[in-house]
Amino acid sequence: MKWEGRRGSGNIEDRRGMGMGVGLPLGGGIGGVVLLLIISVLTGTNPLDYVGSPNAPSSTGMSGVPDNDPQAQFIAVVLADTEETWSEIFQQAGRSYEPPVLVLFEGATQSGCGVGRSEVGPFYCPADQRVYLDLSFFRDLDQRFGAPGDFAQAYVVAHEVGHHIQTVLGTSEKVAQGRSSANPADANALSVRMKLQADCYAGVWGRRAAQRGLLEAGDAEEGLNAAASIGDDRLQRMGQGQVAPESFTHGSSAQRVQWLRRGLDDGSPDACDTFSSAAR
Repeated sequence: MKWEGRRGSGNIEDRRGMGMGVGLPLGGGIGGVVLLLIISVLTGTNPLDYVGSPNAPSSTGMSGVPDNDPQAQFIAVVLADTEETWSEIFQQAGRSYEPPVLVLFEGATQSGCGVGRSEVGPFYCPADQRVYLDLSFFRDLDQRFGAPGDFAQAYVVAHEVGHHIQTVLGTSEKVAQGRSSANPADANALSVRMKLQADCYAGVWGRRAAQRGLLEAGDAEEGLNAAASIGDDRLQRMGQGQVAPESFTHGSSAQRVQWLRRGLDDGSPDACDTFSSAAR
């Protein structure tokens, strides 16, 4: 990706090095990530349900990132570009876009959805409208999941921003209401549709970023590979040696690739209706 020299977002809260004094019962590293994701896909629950109870949203502190931290600078550029994309889209619809704050942390941090830990991977909290990211996840994405590349990392950020779009548009609330009254199978299906739509929204950003000259040859393939690497079926095979589609909460590898590609090909959020009968 051609990101050097581009504007970085000011909506970054850098909590790295602050510490919380909170123990990590599952241990650090990708093992904990896989275990929590497997628990999630088997039970149909939010991984954050296992890592803390709800608390008040944390205070805002947009401190930016150090100049000598290229990975954090890269994330800031990606976040800024998502802001440009969604500001344009919202403006065309006669609305203004309020972007999320992205919180960089190490190990564990407080969020409006409870104590967020690096074991759950990157996540978005609708209660405080923040994206939470431990940069060590990208090492795991590369080395354990086999999804290297800067656009693979950018896809992860854009996916979480996609959940912010769902919150702003009211989709998240509707899905939460539907899940609360649904049987486990239907609740899982709604969760899958939610995640796939965020993948599609990430593709919408990717298409428009390419039009602005941010992407290079092979970048889209890096994102699609990342989407395939974190499908529920692949995670279940890694964790238990078999696949249980009825317990999916994020979508299969094929589904995640399909919807990311749709966003990349179309470039419009109108193409991302994963909830319609035609998308099932």
